[in-house]
Parts: sequence; structure tokens; C-alpha cells
Amino acid sequence: MEMKGAMGGLYKLTEWITRIAFSNILWVLCTSPFLFIVLTKFLMAVQTPDAHNEQLLSNWILGILSPFVLFPATAALFTVVRKWVMGNPDVPVFKTFFKGYKENYKQSMIGGFVYTLLFVIMYVDYTVYMTQLGDGFQLVGIVMLVLLIVLFVSLFNFFSMTVHYEMKTTQLLKNAVLLTLIRPFRVFSTLAGSAILVYIGTQMPVLFVFFLFCLMALFAFFNFYATFTKMQEQQEKMRQAEEEESETEQALLESMDNVKTEDKGSKPRNS
Repeated sequence: MEMKGAMGGLYKLTEWITRIAFSNILWVLCTSPFLFIVLTKFLMAVQTPDAHNEQLLSNWILGILSPFVLFPATAALFTVVRKWVMGNPDVPVFKTFFKGYKENYKQSMIGGFVYTLLFVIMYVDYTVYMTQLGDGFQLVGIVMLVLLIVLFVSLFNFFSMTVHYEMKTTQLLKNAVLLTLIRPFRVFSTLAGSAILVYIGTQMPVLFVFFLFCLMALFAFFNFYATFTKMQEQQEKMRQAEEEESETEQALLESMDNVKTEDKGSKPRNS
């Protein structure tokens, strides 16, 4: 029997809290090696700020781990939130998460290699242009920073498209960046929302374990799906307009053919 009123609302709220928390915990567990290095790097930066070699080593470890650990787990999390956004909130979280992990592991791992390599190259270029070369190269450094931000934001689209489409990895990477460029508002609103969630997490770090990463994925796929639906509607309108135009042209051609036929069969007018 379905509960109504305040008790029904409270029950649904409790259900959603449980779903989000469980999904977030699964993601944290699957990315625990990566998160452990991130935490170690942060503590090292606070306690021993001069440990440059250790910081560089941790960066290398993060770069190696992310394609194997971070990207597949995030794709699995997006698999779960995709079901929710598309109107199926009662899917089993554990089963859906690891099914998405298995199905998207290879593609997300390859995408992880490409993204990690691009991030490293562009970050090194940005650092060199901004710190080691003259003032004349800082404009190039700013351009590299903008490209870094676009690349980072396109990650939201990459994970959304990985779990929503069946495409080759090269198509996913290309379309993720293109969608970011042609539909920037939705994606950058996701970035702004994620930044707010991260700020809240810095005030209450326990939220990172239970809620924040899942909420970011949920918000990101919601924005992606809204963009996808709008683009589909526009495409459908264009298709209908083309069909109507084609029907009009066909009717006009038939009418002209009829006129030509009548002219051929008629007698000349008397002068």
C-alpha cells in the first residue's frame, strides 16, 4: 500500500537518501586507491610544503591510477544515475553499478588514458608558458588554461555519453568536446553546481563519502539528458518541416504535370 501525505513524502525522501548514499559509497570504495593518494598528497602539501619530489611522485601515481580506477568507477556511477533521470528510480543500485562498471570498463579506461595524457600535456604547457618563459608567452598560457577548463568540463559529457550511447571511443571523445563547445551553458552550469557541492564538502568532509560525488553525477547527467532531449526535439521538428516541404513540392509538381497534360490535349483558341 502506497503511503500518502507527510509520511509518504518522508518515505520517498528516505529512499532517495539511501540510494544516493549507497551509490556514492560504492564509487568511493572502487576509487579508494586513487582517493588515498589524493588524500596523502593533500596532507603532504599541508605538513611538508617543500616536498616537491614526493608531490611529483604522487602526481605520477594519480596519472597511472586514474584510467584504471577513477574512470571506470565514474562510468558505473553514471550508469546508475542515468536510470534515475530516465524515470526508473527503483533499479537495484548494486547490480546496476557493477553491470555498468563491467560493460563500460574498457571504453572508459581508454578514454581515461586519452584524457589523462591531454591533461598532463596541457598542464605542463600552461606551467611553462606562465612561469618559465617571458611575459610575451603568458597569453598562450591563458589560452592553455581555457582549453584545460573546456577539457575538464567535457568530462561530464564523456561519462554521460559513454553510458547513454553505443559509440566508438574516438566518437565519444570527439562528441563530448563538440557538445561542450556548442552547448556550453548546460555543461558550465554543471561545473558551477559541482563547485558549490565541493565547497559544501570542504565544510563537512563526511558528505564526500556519502553524497557529493553521486549528486555531481546526477546533476551532470540531468543536464546532459535535457540537452539531448532538446536536440532530439529540434531534429524531429526539422525532419517534419523537411517532410512537409517535400510533400508541398510533390503536390506542386503533380499540379504542374496536370496542367501540362491538359494543355497538350486542348484545342487552340480561336483568334
